[in-house]
Amino acid sequence: MKFYVIAGEASGDLHGSKLIREISKLMPGSEFRCWGGDRMEKAGGVIVKHYKDLAFMGFLEVLLNLRTILRNIRFCKDDIDQWKPDAVILVDYPGFNLRIAKYVHDKGIKVIYYISPQVWAWRQSRVHNIHRITDLAFVVLPFEKDFHAKFGYHVEFTGHPLLDTIGDFTPDPNFKTEFNLGEKPLITLVPGSRKQEIKRILPTMLSIIPNFPQYQFVIAGVNSLGPKYYKHFTEKNDIRVIIGETYNLLSHSEAALVTSGTATLETALLDTPQVVCYRTSPLTALLAWMLVKVEFISLVNLVLDRKAVTELIQYKYTHRAVEKELRLILEDKKHREKLTGDYAEMKIKLGEQGASSKAAKLIVETVNK
Repeated sequence: MKFYVIAGEASGDLHGSKLIREISKLMPGSEFRCWGGDRMEKAGGVIVKHYKDLAFMGFLEVLLNLRTILRNIRFCKDDIDQWKPDAVILVDYPGFNLRIAKYVHDKGIKVIYYISPQVWAWRQSRVHNIHRITDLAFVVLPFEKDFHAKFGYHVEFTGHPLLDTIGDFTPDPNFKTEFNLGEKPLITLVPGSRKQEIKRILPTMLSIIPNFPQYQFVIAGVNSLGPKYYKHFTEKNDIRVIIGETYNLLSHSEAALVTSGTATLETALLDTPQVVCYRTSPLTALLAWMLVKVEFISLVNLVLDRKAVTELIQYKYTHRAVEKELRLILEDKKHREKLTGDYAEMKIKLGEQGASSKAAKLIVETVNK
């Protein structure tokens, strides 16, 4: 069986890799041609395009790179035509993947949407289009199933795949020694995986370091950018960058400053107190304010449907605000205890482990019909 898998960012690469492994167990000999990253390649996929070349975020950035995006869409369609897969599996990345879904569906190829677009946040009318051009759709947040049902559609909720990833992780007890991190307690900075967001978010994170001399700060770097990229930010700061060890860093940290996205959920699942930080271009922020229908942006707060972690977004994301909120989670015992309780409740709502294996079984059933 031939599967064409498309993920456009680091989180999609992670979830896609898990899915590839589980499908391979059920259908040995299956082939996977992928848009993704290193994890999908290690799982057995042949990488056509790496997500680091696809990660355009925000309305303005998409407009500025529209020719490249359209060229990638054309290339993807041609590649699918030449390879002739039995099914296409789309992992999040809606702006790109919805276009591919329609093209593939019209050709009679089965379309599986794993981590369906979060249409509940904005442009809810897209829900009809998603179900018109897919054969099977999965959601990863518990409330999403009811949202789709409200429109008369069925989606599969098999739990969040990050529960499997975190469940498979064991912190290295010798981590601090191995990386010569010394005795000071750690604070991890998670500035994202895309250059645009790192440029806007990391400088403010770094600005507070002198205010916390009793702690050591470490940047959780990503493999797709490499150590050279971070030198521009660390030249004037006494801070380490450790690549590809985010989970160990978070597990050994007293607190973290985290860019909004999948990382906020990972940080919560690892029980690390966090402040959520986010800044985008003024135009993107204005359009989001006009169109987005949700109160929160972090997955922790969205799952709980209330404020558990503090979100410092756009104009609220300042040196003074970051310092204040970080001191609160480091020094206020009651605040830390409440956050621990909120994390525990969130984990219950996310469901049980086994999301990837359950999803793989349903996918295999669908492609064999």
